[in-house]
Amino acid sequence: MTTTEPSVREELFGPAHRAVTVGIVLTISLIAFEAMGVGTAMPALVADLGSVETYAWPFVAFIASTVVGTVLAGRWCDRHGPRLPLLVGPVLFGGGLLLAGLSPSMTPLLAGRVLQGFASGGLGVGVYVLIAVVYSRAARPAVFALLSASWVLPSLIGPPVAGFVTDRFSWHWVFLGLVPLVVVAVLLVLPAVAGLSAPEGEPPAARPGLVPAALTAAAAVSALTWAAEDPRGGRLAVVVGAVVVLGLALVRVLPAGTPRATAGIGAVVAGRWLVSGAFFTANAYLPLALTTTHGWSLTAAGSPLIVGSLGWSAASTWQGRRPHLPRATLLRVGFALVAVGLALLVPVTFGAVPWLAFVGLALSGAGMGLSYSSLSFLMLAHSEQQEVGFHSSSVQLADQMSQAVFVGLGGALLAVLVPTVALPVLVAGLVGLAVLGLGISPRTREA
Repeated sequence: MTTTEPSVREELFGPAHRAVTVGIVLTISLIAFEAMGVGTAMPALVADLGSVETYAWPFVAFIASTVVGTVLAGRWCDRHGPRLPLLVGPVLFGGGLLLAGLSPSMTPLLAGRVLQGFASGGLGVGVYVLIAVVYSRAARPAVFALLSASWVLPSLIGPPVAGFVTDRFSWHWVFLGLVPLVVVAVLLVLPAVAGLSAPEGEPPAARPGLVPAALTAAAAVSALTWAAEDPRGGRLAVVVGAVVVLGLALVRVLPAGTPRATAGIGAVVAGRWLVSGAFFTANAYLPLALTTTHGWSLTAAGSPLIVGSLGWSAASTWQGRRPHLPRATLLRVGFALVAVGLALLVPVTFGAVPWLAFVGLALSGAGMGLSYSSLSFLMLAHSEQQEVGFHSSSVQLADQMSQAVFVGLGGALLAVLVPTVALPVLVAGLVGLAVLGLGISPRTREA
């Protein structure tokens, strides 16, 4: 136990910040439960309101609007502070849940998903900016550990609970059941948010073309997500075209040094791109390898993902209790663990040693627990007051876009190669991303 632990614990859960800490955790948990639950309920939802041809559109609507909400919230927070996204975001999210839950047809359901995605993007940025305003530097690793933990419980119980609710009652209640919790989250965060003001000092630098670039990125990721559902023939061309257009749009909405991973914020955003793309893409395709190559049931194929979530939470909690450790060093260790863990998945995708899936996910999950929280901390450390919103939106866009790109590319590989060839090639490439992240980690250190 370090000497800073009692003061950090008091800062998070003492009278001054207890409500906002719980409110932040509840807000992120709501977004996580919705994300985990909707995927489980989607087959029943589409069977009720549409057809298999419309299966991708509720996901596309959410992802595209999240991109726009993330970019606009970042710009707003730098000019006016995070109060509006944190107050209006839950209202829009709750409205989207109501609209989706009460939908008699696909059109209002998609409108509800657009509201949920837009609000989710804005809330993610608002929470990061609020952390920069409310909590001290020493407390931030512990706060980011709590945010990581906010995804663990939804990951473990969200799918089975959503399945039970859908089977026993209706998919409508997967959305409607979360509405009361939105009200509680707003009431908890309101006291801390109501008194926030705009950032002091010079206004942020103008970023011309930001909104058109955000809309272009949203359109590109929508096309990529749709085409990746069945990337064959003409859709394969859409995948390639969407990746090119997305890359051009991201030049505008991410910090200038991101493609080259220049020292400072460029390396931090690039690190989030690499670690998110590597880990989440592997998570997306590992169950496919276990079911098609090894003949596991869906339930068994999902169990390594639970191990990965627990490893993430444990490592994130560990780093949160050690605010004195250099975050760039923890990031290097994290990338190394992700690289080793994913390398162990390569023989699994070939059809050998399936139990390595548990070891690989445990190691890579622990690596994510160190990397993700460290990158969030370093993002704030490299941000001036008038840049926190833009940089917060940048790291979250890096998360969203890298997953869309690499999952889409994985689908393209499966369209042209058999799984026992496509999946090893994909996972080996993801190991390369983690190794590249290991190489750029020293560039993220604070001056």
